[in-house]
Amino acid sequence: MEQRGFAEAFLPAGFGRNARLERIAALIDWAPVEALVRRVRPGTTGRPPYRALAMVRALLLQQWYGLSDPGLEEALSDRVSFRRFCGLALEEPTPDETTLCRFRLALVEAGLGEALFVEVQRQLDAAGFLVKSGTLIDATLVEAAVRCPPRSARPAEGGESHSANDPDASWTRVDRGRRLFFGYKVHVGVDQGSGLIRSRRVTPAKTYESEVADDLILGDERAVYADKAYEKRARREALKARGIKDRIQHRRVRGQPTLPPWQAVRNKLIGRIRGAVERTFSELKRGSYGLVRMRYRGLERCRLQVDLAAIAYNLRRAAA
Repeated sequence: MEQRGFAEAFLPAGFGRNARLERIAALIDWAPVEALVRRVRPGTTGRPPYRALAMVRALLLQQWYGLSDPGLEEALSDRVSFRRFCGLALEEPTPDETTLCRFRLALVEAGLGEALFVEVQRQLDAAGFLVKSGTLIDATLVEAAVRCPPRSARPAEGGESHSANDPDASWTRVDRGRRLFFGYKVHVGVDQGSGLIRSRRVTPAKTYESEVADDLILGDERAVYADKAYEKRARREALKARGIKDRIQHRRVRGQPTLPPWQAVRNKLIGRIRGAVERTFSELKRGSYGLVRMRYRGLERCRLQVDLAAIAYNLRRAAA
């Protein structure tokens, strides 16, 4: 990726350096990442494509700096550190916003978001960044990219409605059923200790947390921490059978006015640890990653957005 052109020979020493991007660039071996995306070509006609790894790194820059496609094109044209991170020499042409968008769509069509996340995670694990003392699982709602359907299109009690502009998004009730929400749900498993995202799933907003919980458990953690929405007898038994400590909070059963004191204390102790996952959501939503609202329409595109956000989040955290 080191593409130093003729023009850079005349730059002062240290010009355009970005220490954080340099640390991230040196954090993993990018050759396996390049091997995964080498076959991806945005379009079948026109000029020769940009190097696929350069495009992947550009999409990561987009996540770290909260850039739109036009903003990313402008930043790549303007910032030396961005060009160096992507391996673009100063005299090389810059990918335009259409090229960047087409490359992202090509990643979606090739279904490479999962493979990219797994490869980066494998390298971070091999480098010792994951603690694996526990996995904190939780979910958060993210608004759809499209405008919320009008009140007349909202579902009747017990019914279901979708938007023609994004049929994969769905409604759910929040605030104890007092308010309707339209969009998606992002489920994550966060490594206790390192704070790195180890697993993630994206579903329509109506999907219950417990439905995908087992997909977030890797099997090599020593414990699983979750709130009472994830309580299920079969899940507790499965964790025990695998030698994983059950740290799922208890909830009241029908006819039970209050929890037994030992369960209430246990819930409180679990909550202190499990609450760390909220810091991950806070950064993903309030930071540059912008996961308050999806950028794209359709479940597969939203999944790639979350995959790229999770990769970028983990690399930045590991390089901190």
